[in-house]
Amino acid sequence: MNLNLDLKIANNYKNNSQVARIITEDWVLNQVFCPNCGGRIDGYENNKPVADFYCKKCIEDFELKSKKGKIGKTISAGAYSKMIERINSAQKPHFFFMGYLDSFTVDNFLVVPNYFFVPEIIEKRKALAEKAKRAGWVGSTILFSKIPDSGKIYYVTNGVEIPKKEVLIKWQKTAFLKNINKVESKGWLLDIINCIESLKVKNFLLADIYNFEKDLLILHPENKNIRPKIRQQLQILRDKGYLKFLNKGNYQLL
Repeated sequence: MNLNLDLKIANNYKNNSQVARIITEDWVLNQVFCPNCGGRIDGYENNKPVADFYCKKCIEDFELKSKKGKIGKTISAGAYSKMIERINSAQKPHFFFMGYLDSFTVDNFLVVPNYFFVPEIIEKRKALAEKAKRAGWVGSTILFSKIPDSGKIYYVTNGVEIPKKEVLIKWQKTAFLKNINKVESKGWLLDIINCIESLKVKNFLLADIYNFEKDLLILHPENKNIRPKIRQQLQILRDKGYLKFLNKGNYQLL
C-alpha cells in the first residue's frame, strides 16, 4: 500500500478543501479494498447523496471523512437532523476515516461499520448565531471515543499498514450486529462491548461488568433491571461468537 497522497492530480485546483477531497478520494480508489469481501472499491459520481464509494461485489456503500492531522476524540459531521436521519435509515453507508500528515502521507486510515453508528455517538452542536451566513443551522459531532475499539477497523495506524487478512477478520468479528435492526438493542450491545473493552483483558468475570451498573443506568435510565440486562447481552455476544462462556461467571474474548 502506497501511503503517499498524489498532489499532481489536483494541480488545477486552488481551493484547499477541493484539493483535499480530490487527493484523498483518489487514494481510497487506488489503495483501499472492501473490508467485507476484500474486493475493489469504486467511486460514485460527484454529489451522490448516499455515499462516496461502493463495492460492486457485495453492494456495500462507504463515505469518506478526512482531515489533516490526527483523528481525535470527536469528528465534525453534517447537519444534526440529517445525521440522525441517516443513522436510523436502512441505507446508511459505512464510514472511512483518514488522518494525513503535512507531508501528505496517510497516517491513519480506518473503517467504522454502519451498525456501530447509533444516536448516542452523535452530539448536537449549538445553532449558528443570527449574524452567521447560515443562521440557525445546527451541526453535529461524531463522538469517536464512544465507538468501541472493535468497531474501529484500521488499514493504517500511525503510518503502519495492517495486513489485509487482519482487516477482513476484524470486520467479520462484529458482522452479526448488521442483522440487529432495533436501535435500542444495538445500543445495549455496543455499551456492553465498550464495558468489556475498557477492562483491557481477555478473560473477565460477570462481576467485572456488574461494576458498570451505575454507568449503564445513566445511559439507560428507563431500565431498572440492569444486571439481568447485562447477563442477557453477554449471552447474545456468546451466541454470536464474540466471546466464550468458560464457567459460572467467567468469560473469555474470542
